Order: sequence, then structure tokens, then C-alpha cells
Amino acid sequence: MQTITHDTQLAAVDLGSNSFRLEIGRVVDGQILRVDYLKEAVRQGGDLDEDRNLKPAAFERGLKCLARFGERLKGFAPEHVRAVATQTLREAANSADFIKQAQKVLGYPIEIISGVEEARLIYQGVSRMLPQSDEKRLVIDIGGRSTEFILGQHFKANVTESLRLGSVGWSQKYFADGQLSERNFERAEIAAESIIDMIASRYNGRWEVAYGASGTVGAVADVLAGSGFSANKIERSQLEWLKQTLIKAKTPDRLNMEGLKDDRRAVIGGGLAILTAVFDTLNIDSMLVANGALRHGVLYDILSPADATEDLRSASIARLCKQFGVDLEHAQNVSKVALHFYDVMQACDTQKPLLQWAALCHEIGWAISHTDCNKHGAYILDNTELMGFAQSELHTISLLVLGHQGKLRKLPADFDNQDLVCQLMALRLAVIFCHSRRLPVLKHLQLAHEKQQFTLTLPAQWVSQHPQTHYLLEEECQLWQKLGWQLEAHYD
Repeated sequence: MQTITHDTQLAAVDLGSNSFRLEIGRVVDGQILRVDYLKEAVRQGGDLDEDRNLKPAAFERGLKCLARFGERLKGFAPEHVRAVATQTLREAANSADFIKQAQKVLGYPIEIISGVEEARLIYQGVSRMLPQSDEKRLVIDIGGRSTEFILGQHFKANVTESLRLGSVGWSQKYFADGQLSERNFERAEIAAESIIDMIASRYNGRWEVAYGASGTVGAVADVLAGSGFSANKIERSQLEWLKQTLIKAKTPDRLNMEGLKDDRRAVIGGGLAILTAVFDTLNIDSMLVANGALRHGVLYDILSPADATEDLRSASIARLCKQFGVDLEHAQNVSKVALHFYDVMQACDTQKPLLQWAALCHEIGWAISHTDCNKHGAYILDNTELMGFAQSELHTISLLVLGHQGKLRKLPADFDNQDLVCQLMALRLAVIFCHSRRLPVLKHLQLAHEKQQFTLTLPAQWVSQHPQTHYLLEEECQLWQKLGWQLEAHYD
């Protein structure tokens, strides 16, 4: 594995709803200086069909853009590149198909990140490019299909939210007739305010300086600067002036304003309506334009020590367990036993954290009902947003929680995946051995794994001492046999 040293080049790929971006930076004395920046208006956010699938044209535009990015990235070590996808690919029903092909043309893995993880990375990017101070910050990023809200201080994001409102979606919905009318702006602003109002109480009065990052804020700032206003600060009165200017133009194609880029012309109405609603709902008088953005946060995340991200994810899981009232002592016992079995199988070390987190929250579904708690827990994990996690990681944890008990045949898992099978085996055995909610003695238990065969060896006297566990193990052996895998229990 290559280390990050002085002059190492790092790369971040941001698959946004309106644009795809590639940022390449060079590490200099702990800072990242730009080497190259590529941006293409792919506009996938406006090309979802009625079934929420990316349309073929948007699919193809995205792949062609990433192929060009891939050519620029040739020679980069895998650990020096991180590619993240945001709201459109969170929503798209065929996002898995797109990601599979996109990774091939880009040449690197692509993560679909959650909204709160996107918010965290945005704050990381913004804070790293601001002078250090003790100010309490509010950071807003209005993208194509989502808007992120962050409260933070120094380099730490303390409160994060991601709402499904963005310049592309709002323009399609409230300016569908192509008219930049007073009526359309009013409807768009009221709709945005009703959504932002749900989180306003968590933000109002808790910040000192407001910053706007990337997307719509950058576009509005460019237009205002082209009209003679400050390029670094947006005032509430300027938003009203800009809205009236757009209304006078009547349609986007008639807009002829300095600083308005072609890729922003069709979505400026929706973006401005959301920005106005943000100012009004959060009582913002003025907003500073930040230089940092999601892609910069991704670069600094690559630069950060690996254990920092793991600590962040562990903290997210701990908060989730607390929220759903998990029996922490029992969860930790299951985790210890699961990791013990996983280690003796000599399985993939990189998957251990996912197994550990699945074990810790395998009972979160109990907060809803003890019946089918695995299904409730899996649903929670598939539909929650946790800092530090890619959606694919949360889905793996969800799958393990779903499969920690019950029948295996209906589990939507790839049973040809050895690592996943080892994780499932370790977790299910841990749940069985901890069924009495006590930590079992493990030193006399041996587990061997070879191809599709698992062999569990226990002392001969063990059966008479643990009749219920013995019964559960016999049932478990039968369940695995139905899948073509073998789990055998030997008593010596």
C-alpha cells in the first residue's frame, strides 16, 4: 500500500446531479494544492423517467464523462482516488447498473454516499479552505436534487441534514412551463420553506456566520458579481433584485446576464427559489461564498488517517444503538464472539468492521417488535443515514442483520461470495452461542473453514451442559445444507 507523502497527488471524483467533477490536488505541508480540475455538465438529475430510472441518454453521458476522467487518472494508486455519487444516484432505481459500468470506465470504485455523509464532507471541504477561527458556522450547499445544512466549528460538523430539494428538481417541478413568473417563484419558495421549516429549529440561533458552498450559491454569486455586486457575499436584498430580473426576462432562454453559465440557465429559477427560502426560513441576512466544496472534503478525507473514518463510523453506530435502546452488553458479547469465529476462519480483514457493526446493532429492530426483529433492523439500516458510511456499506450491514436469524434460502444474498458467507456464519453462530445473553467460554471451541465446508469442534461433555445451544446448532446445520453449504458439529 502506498503512503501519502509530500508531493503525493490525490484525486476526488464527484458525481453530482447536475455536474460531474474531478479535482486533483498535491499534498504540500499537510495542505492540498490544486493540480487540475475538470467539470462536465452531465445533468443526470433532470433525466429520471417515471420509474425513477436514469434515461439511456443520461446513462451514456455519465459513462462518457467518467471515461474521460479515467484517462486523466491513469497511474494513480487506488488508495489515492475516491469517487462519490450523490442524490440522483441515491434515488435512481437503476443506479447499481450505472455504478457497475461506471467503475469499469473510470477504473476506480464509486461509492454512493448518504445525505448526511455528503453534508459532513461538504463541511470538511469548506472548513479546510477557511481561515481558522472559533466562529460557529452554518454551511449550506444547494445541489441539483438535494440541499445540505451543516452546523460546525473548526473542522467538526456538529449537526447535519440533507433535504430532497435541489435546483434541478425544483426547476422541473415549479417551472415546468418554462416561465420565470412571479406565480412560479411564489409556489417554489413556499414549497421549499415548508420542507426547510421541519429542521429550522435545530439551526436557528446556533450559528454566527453563514456560508454557501458550490452549486446554486456559486452560480448566484457569479451572476451577482457580473452585475456589479460583491463576488464573495450574497445579501437578502440582492436575491429579490435577481428574482425580479429573472421575472422580467420571462424565460430562461432570454436570460442574458454576465456570469450566468449555459449549464445553469435552465435551473437558475429553482435554485434561486430554494436559496431565497433558506434565507427567509433560517433568518439569514447575508451569506459568504465559500471556496471549499464536497470534492475538497473528499480529498482531505483521503489525507486523514484511516482510523479517523473508522472512529466516525463507530460513533455513528453507537448513536444508532442508543437511539433504538439496544442492550449494549449483549450486543458487545455477540460482537466479540462473531469476531472470534471470523478470525479463526482467516477471512478478509477489511470486512471485519462491517461484521462488528452488524453484530452491535443486530437487535435494533426490537424497538419496533421482537417478532421479525431482523427484518425491522434491516429496514432501519437500509433507510437511515449515518456519517462515514457509503450506502453499499450500510446495505451490507443491513443484509447481515437481516440474516442473523431465521431461514437463509430467502435471504437476498450472493452465497457464492466467500467473505459474505463467512460474515453470516460468524454472526449467526455468535447469536446462537450468546442466546442466553451471557458471554460463552470460547477456548474449547474450534471452527475450521475450507471452500464450502465449515466444521465446528466442541468437547464431548459440552452437549449435556448446553442442550439448548446444541439444539439450535443442529437446526443451523440443516439450514446451511439447504443452500449447498456444509456446517458440521463434531464432539470430541
